[in-house]
Amino acid sequence: MTALAGALTDGWVVTKRNLIKIKRIPDLLIFSTIQPIMFVLLFAFVFGGAIPISGTSYRDFLMPGIFVQTVAFGAAITAIGLADDLQKGIVDRFRTLPMSRAAVLIGRTTSDLLNNIFVIVVMSLTGLLVGWGIHTGFAKGVAGYLLLIIFGYAMSWISAVIGLSVKSVEVAQSAGFIWMFPLTFLSNAFVPTSTLPGWLQPIAEWNPISSVVLSLRDLWGNAPDGAERGSGFPADHPIELSLLWIAAILIIFIPLSISRYRKAAAR
Repeated sequence: MTALAGALTDGWVVTKRNLIKIKRIPDLLIFSTIQPIMFVLLFAFVFGGAIPISGTSYRDFLMPGIFVQTVAFGAAITAIGLADDLQKGIVDRFRTLPMSRAAVLIGRTTSDLLNNIFVIVVMSLTGLLVGWGIHTGFAKGVAGYLLLIIFGYAMSWISAVIGLSVKSVEVAQSAGFIWMFPLTFLSNAFVPTSTLPGWLQPIAEWNPISSVVLSLRDLWGNAPDGAERGSGFPADHPIELSLLWIAAILIIFIPLSISRYRKAAAR
Protein backbone atom coordinates (compact mmCIF):
# COMPACT_ATOMS: atom_id res chain seq x y z
CA MET A 1 0.00 0.00 0.00
CA THR A 2 1.40 3.40 -0.98
CA ALA A 3 1.78 6.24 1.53
CA LEU A 4 -1.12 8.12 -0.10
CA ALA A 5 -3.41 5.08 -0.06
CA GLY A 6 -2.49 4.45 3.56
CA ALA A 7 -3.20 8.07 4.50
CA LEU A 8 -6.61 7.94 2.78
CA THR A 9 -7.51 4.62 4.41
CA ASP A 10 -6.50 5.82 7.88
CA GLY A 11 -8.19 9.16 7.18
CA TRP A 12 -11.47 7.38 6.47
CA VAL A 13 -11.21 5.56 9.81
CA VAL A 14 -10.76 8.93 11.58
CA THR A 15 -13.67 10.33 9.52
CA LYS A 16 -15.97 7.57 10.78
CA ARG A 17 -14.76 8.23 14.32
CA ASN A 18 -15.68 11.93 14.00
CA LEU A 19 -19.10 11.10 12.50
CA ILE A 20 -19.85 8.72 15.38
CA LYS A 21 -18.89 11.54 17.76
CA ILE A 22 -21.49 13.81 16.09
CA LYS A 23 -24.09 11.08 16.52
CA ARG A 24 -23.35 10.92 20.24
CA ILE A 25 -23.27 14.71 20.64
CA PRO A 26 -25.91 15.91 18.13
CA ASP A 27 -26.14 19.44 19.62
CA LEU A 28 -23.37 20.79 17.38
CA LEU A 29 -25.08 19.51 14.22
CA ILE A 30 -28.49 20.78 15.35
CA PHE A 31 -27.27 24.29 16.13
CA SER A 32 -25.13 24.49 12.98
CA THR A 33 -28.33 23.72 11.03
CA ILE A 34 -30.66 26.05 12.94
CA GLN A 35 -28.44 29.11 12.52
CA PRO A 36 -28.59 29.29 8.67
CA ILE A 37 -32.33 28.57 8.74
CA MET A 38 -32.78 31.57 11.05
CA PHE A 39 -30.75 33.74 8.63
CA VAL A 40 -32.98 32.69 5.73
CA LEU A 41 -36.20 33.43 7.60
CA LEU A 42 -34.87 36.71 9.04
CA PHE A 43 -33.64 38.16 5.75
CA ALA A 44 -36.46 36.73 3.62
CA PHE A 45 -39.35 37.92 5.79
CA VAL A 46 -37.95 40.86 7.81
CA PHE A 47 -35.30 42.66 5.74
CA GLY A 48 -36.09 41.31 2.28
CA GLY A 49 -38.97 43.70 1.59
CA ALA A 50 -36.69 46.72 2.11
CA ILE A 51 -34.00 45.57 -0.35
CA PRO A 52 -35.15 45.78 -3.99
CA ILE A 53 -33.05 43.85 -6.53
CA SER A 54 -33.33 44.45 -10.27
CA GLY A 55 -33.71 41.42 -12.52
CA THR A 56 -34.55 38.89 -9.79
CA SER A 57 -36.37 38.53 -6.46
CA TYR A 58 -34.54 39.21 -3.21
CA ARG A 59 -35.07 35.62 -2.07
CA ASP A 60 -33.39 34.27 -5.21
CA PHE A 61 -30.62 36.85 -4.68
CA LEU A 62 -30.29 35.97 -1.00
CA MET A 63 -30.09 32.16 -1.01
CA PRO A 64 -26.68 31.78 -2.74
CA GLY A 65 -25.30 34.22 -0.14
CA ILE A 66 -26.79 32.18 2.69
CA PHE A 67 -25.40 28.96 1.21
CA VAL A 68 -21.86 30.36 1.03
CA GLN A 69 -22.11 31.90 4.50
CA THR A 70 -23.28 28.56 5.86
CA VAL A 71 -20.36 26.51 4.51
CA ALA A 72 -17.91 29.27 5.56
CA PHE A 73 -19.24 29.32 9.12
CA GLY A 74 -19.42 25.50 9.10
CA ALA A 75 -15.68 25.41 8.54
CA ALA A 76 -15.20 26.71 12.09
CA ILE A 77 -16.14 23.23 13.31
CA THR A 78 -12.78 22.05 11.99
CA ALA A 79 -10.92 24.44 14.29
CA ILE A 80 -13.02 23.46 17.28
CA GLY A 81 -12.69 19.72 16.60
CA LEU A 82 -8.91 19.81 16.23
CA ALA A 83 -8.47 22.00 19.30
CA ASP A 84 -10.66 19.59 21.27
CA ASP A 85 -8.62 16.57 20.16
CA LEU A 86 -5.37 18.33 21.10
CA GLN A 87 -6.68 19.47 24.48
CA LYS A 88 -7.99 16.01 25.40
CA GLY A 89 -4.82 14.23 24.29
CA ILE A 90 -6.56 12.35 21.45
CA VAL A 91 -3.84 13.40 19.02
CA ASP A 92 -1.19 11.98 21.39
CA ARG A 93 -3.05 8.66 21.39
CA PHE A 94 -3.18 8.71 17.58
CA ARG A 95 0.60 9.24 17.49
CA THR A 96 1.12 5.96 19.39
CA LEU A 97 -0.80 4.01 16.72
CA PRO A 98 0.66 2.65 13.46
CA MET A 99 -1.26 5.11 11.29
CA SER A 100 -0.50 7.92 8.87
CA ARG A 101 0.21 11.32 10.46
CA ALA A 102 -1.96 12.97 7.79
CA ALA A 103 -4.98 10.83 8.74
CA VAL A 104 -6.06 13.18 11.54
CA LEU A 105 -6.29 16.18 9.21
CA ILE A 106 -7.84 14.19 6.36
CA GLY A 107 -10.40 12.65 8.71
CA ARG A 108 -11.28 15.98 10.34
CA THR A 109 -11.79 17.89 7.08
CA THR A 110 -13.66 14.99 5.43
CA SER A 111 -16.13 14.56 8.29
CA ASP A 112 -16.74 18.33 8.30
CA LEU A 113 -17.27 18.16 4.53
CA LEU A 114 -19.98 15.51 5.03
CA ASN A 115 -21.51 17.67 7.78
CA ASN A 116 -21.58 20.60 5.35
CA ILE A 117 -23.36 18.48 2.72
CA PHE A 118 -26.08 17.57 5.23
CA VAL A 119 -26.58 21.24 6.16
CA ILE A 120 -26.70 22.21 2.45
CA VAL A 121 -29.52 19.70 1.89
CA VAL A 122 -31.48 21.19 4.80
CA MET A 123 -30.79 24.71 3.50
CA SER A 124 -32.00 23.77 0.02
CA LEU A 125 -35.31 22.51 1.39
CA THR A 126 -35.67 25.68 3.50
CA GLY A 127 -34.95 27.84 0.44
CA LEU A 128 -37.57 26.04 -1.62
CA LEU A 129 -40.12 26.63 1.14
CA VAL A 130 -39.50 30.43 1.15
CA GLY A 131 -39.72 30.71 -2.64
CA TRP A 132 -36.13 30.28 -3.84
CA GLY A 133 -35.49 28.16 -6.91
CA ILE A 134 -32.89 27.07 -9.49
CA HIS A 135 -33.92 28.50 -12.86
CA THR A 136 -31.25 26.82 -15.00
CA GLY A 137 -30.77 23.20 -16.04
CA PHE A 138 -29.76 20.15 -14.02
CA ALA A 139 -26.08 20.33 -15.02
CA LYS A 140 -25.63 23.95 -13.89
CA GLY A 141 -27.55 23.22 -10.71
CA VAL A 142 -25.19 20.35 -9.84
CA ALA A 143 -22.16 22.44 -10.85
CA GLY A 144 -23.23 25.11 -8.37
CA TYR A 145 -23.51 22.59 -5.55
CA LEU A 146 -20.10 21.09 -6.39
CA LEU A 147 -18.47 24.54 -6.35
CA LEU A 148 -20.13 25.27 -2.99
CA ILE A 149 -18.94 21.98 -1.46
CA ILE A 150 -15.36 22.40 -2.71
CA PHE A 151 -15.26 25.97 -1.37
CA GLY A 152 -16.46 24.75 2.04
CA TYR A 153 -13.75 22.08 2.01
CA ALA A 154 -11.08 24.70 1.24
CA MET A 155 -12.33 26.90 4.09
CA SER A 156 -11.97 23.92 6.47
CA TRP A 157 -8.20 23.93 5.86
CA ILE A 158 -8.01 27.60 6.95
CA SER A 159 -9.85 26.64 10.13
CA ALA A 160 -7.52 23.66 10.60
CA VAL A 161 -4.57 26.05 10.86
CA ILE A 162 -6.48 28.11 13.45
CA GLY A 163 -7.46 25.03 15.48
CA LEU A 164 -3.86 23.79 15.53
CA SER A 165 -2.48 27.22 16.50
CA VAL A 166 -4.51 27.78 19.67
CA LYS A 167 -4.27 26.04 23.02
CA SER A 168 -7.92 25.58 24.01
CA VAL A 169 -11.37 24.88 22.59
CA GLU A 170 -12.67 28.17 23.97
CA VAL A 171 -10.09 30.17 22.03
CA ALA A 172 -10.77 28.07 18.90
CA GLN A 173 -14.49 28.90 19.14
CA SER A 174 -13.75 32.63 19.14
CA ALA A 175 -10.84 32.58 16.69
CA GLY A 176 -12.72 30.26 14.33
CA PHE A 177 -15.60 32.71 13.86
CA ILE A 178 -14.13 36.18 14.36
CA TRP A 179 -12.52 36.40 10.92
CA MET A 180 -15.64 34.96 9.24
CA PHE A 181 -17.91 37.91 10.04
CA PRO A 182 -16.02 40.67 8.17
CA LEU A 183 -15.22 38.25 5.34
CA THR A 184 -18.90 37.30 4.96
CA PHE A 185 -20.61 40.64 5.50
CA LEU A 186 -18.08 42.65 3.46
CA SER A 187 -19.29 40.88 0.33
CA ASN A 188 -22.28 40.65 -2.01
CA ALA A 189 -23.91 37.91 0.07
CA PHE A 190 -26.77 40.04 1.43
CA VAL A 191 -26.72 43.32 -0.53
CA PRO A 192 -25.25 44.34 -3.92
CA THR A 193 -21.72 45.72 -3.68
CA SER A 194 -22.95 48.83 -5.54
CA THR A 195 -24.69 49.91 -2.31
CA LEU A 196 -21.38 50.02 -0.40
CA PRO A 197 -19.14 53.11 -0.14
CA GLY A 198 -16.96 53.52 -3.21
CA TRP A 199 -13.69 52.64 -1.46
CA LEU A 200 -15.20 49.40 -0.13
CA GLN A 201 -16.62 48.15 -3.43
CA PRO A 202 -13.35 46.77 -4.94
CA ILE A 203 -12.55 45.01 -1.65
CA ALA A 204 -16.01 43.40 -1.56
CA GLU A 205 -15.94 42.45 -5.26
CA TRP A 206 -12.54 40.68 -4.97
CA ASN A 207 -13.60 38.94 -1.75
CA PRO A 208 -13.64 35.14 -2.36
CA ILE A 209 -17.07 34.99 -0.71
CA SER A 210 -18.41 37.41 -3.36
CA SER A 211 -16.87 35.39 -6.19
CA VAL A 212 -18.47 32.13 -5.06
CA VAL A 213 -21.83 33.82 -4.34
CA LEU A 214 -21.95 35.42 -7.80
CA SER A 215 -20.90 32.11 -9.39
CA LEU A 216 -23.83 30.35 -7.71
CA ARG A 217 -26.20 33.11 -8.82
CA ASP A 218 -25.01 32.69 -12.41
CA LEU A 219 -25.18 28.89 -12.31
CA TRP A 220 -28.62 28.88 -10.68
CA GLY A 221 -30.19 31.79 -12.57
CA ASN A 222 -30.40 34.04 -9.48
CA ALA A 223 -28.11 36.88 -10.66
CA PRO A 224 -29.22 40.55 -10.64
CA ASP A 225 -28.89 42.88 -13.60
CA GLY A 226 -26.73 45.96 -14.22
CA ALA A 227 -24.65 47.65 -11.55
CA GLU A 228 -26.03 45.38 -8.82
CA ARG A 229 -24.04 42.53 -10.33
CA GLY A 230 -20.75 44.36 -9.68
CA SER A 231 -18.04 45.50 -12.05
CA GLY A 232 -14.71 44.51 -13.58
CA PHE A 233 -13.08 41.07 -13.73
CA PRO A 234 -14.84 39.68 -10.61
CA ALA A 235 -18.27 40.39 -12.17
CA ASP A 236 -17.30 39.14 -15.65
CA HIS A 237 -15.51 35.93 -14.60
CA PRO A 238 -16.83 34.88 -11.16
CA ILE A 239 -16.46 31.12 -11.72
CA GLU A 240 -12.86 31.35 -12.91
CA LEU A 241 -12.02 33.67 -10.00
CA SER A 242 -13.71 31.32 -7.52
CA LEU A 243 -11.66 28.36 -8.76
CA LEU A 244 -8.47 30.45 -8.45
CA TRP A 245 -9.39 31.41 -4.89
CA ILE A 246 -10.11 27.77 -3.97
CA ALA A 247 -6.84 26.57 -5.51
CA ALA A 248 -4.87 29.31 -3.72
CA ILE A 249 -6.45 28.47 -0.35
CA LEU A 250 -5.69 24.75 -0.73
CA ILE A 251 -2.11 25.34 -1.97
CA ILE A 252 -1.34 27.65 0.96
CA PHE A 253 -3.25 26.13 3.85
CA ILE A 254 -2.83 22.34 3.35
CA PRO A 255 0.99 22.50 3.77
CA LEU A 256 0.56 25.08 6.54
CA SER A 257 -1.90 22.78 8.35
CA ILE A 258 0.50 19.84 8.11
CA SER A 259 3.31 22.00 9.49
CA ARG A 260 1.15 23.27 12.37
CA TYR A 261 0.00 19.70 13.11
CA ARG A 262 3.57 18.47 13.46
CA LYS A 263 4.41 21.32 15.84
CA ALA A 264 1.19 20.92 17.84
CA ALA A 265 1.64 17.14 18.15
CA ALA A 266 5.21 17.64 19.37
CA ARG A 267 4.20 20.04 22.18
